[in-house]
Amino acid sequence: MSRIRVAVFDDHVMIREGIVALLEMQDDLEVVGQAGDGESALELYRRVRPDVALVDLRMPRLDGVALIRTLHGEHPGCRLLVLTTYDGEDDISRALHAGARGYLVKGASRAALLDAIRTVHAGHRYIPPELAARVVPRPVEEALSEREMEMLKGIAEGMSNKEIGDKLGITENTVKGHVNRLLGKLGVNDRTNALVVALRRGIIHLD
Repeated sequence: MSRIRVAVFDDHVMIREGIVALLEMQDDLEVVGQAGDGESALELYRRVRPDVALVDLRMPRLDGVALIRTLHGEHPGCRLLVLTTYDGEDDISRALHAGARGYLVKGASRAALLDAIRTVHAGHRYIPPELAARVVPRPVEEALSEREMEMLKGIAEGMSNKEIGDKLGITENTVKGHVNRLLGKLGVNDRTNALVVALRRGIIHLD
């Protein structure tokens, strides 16, 4: 029986090596490569064409979602499984929309990881029920614009409307307008709750 060829993309060396060690203990799995940043992962994937690739969402040079989107565009049938610490609903939605076939958090059991790899390789999706329940379809118009994301990042940094305006070269009143639209899209009434919702959904991360 031919083994499933797996690539592991994660910038944390100890985690990556631990995953590789686990996979190499399985008779039906073979690790064909590993990478610690998105650009190296892209190059490696193109070179070895693994059956399944494990992809972390936060990697230097090219993040996981951008990597997934690029690979899916080049190889529509690719089987990409997200393995990350982030479980916000926007993190999950972005990864799946980019082309990931499965999503798993690093706190999952070894058995779940192995099952996920085999399930994705078989052509099926793998999303644990507790994660799938967090992905609530939202209207397209609720997506934040680039400018609204700048407002949100400014709020996360504790900046006032004037400070955000000075940084971006726009007036304080213009900032207020963007912030009000941001609050409406997030369904909140103030900056504090906007930040809470954005963190919970995985729209931004404080790291």
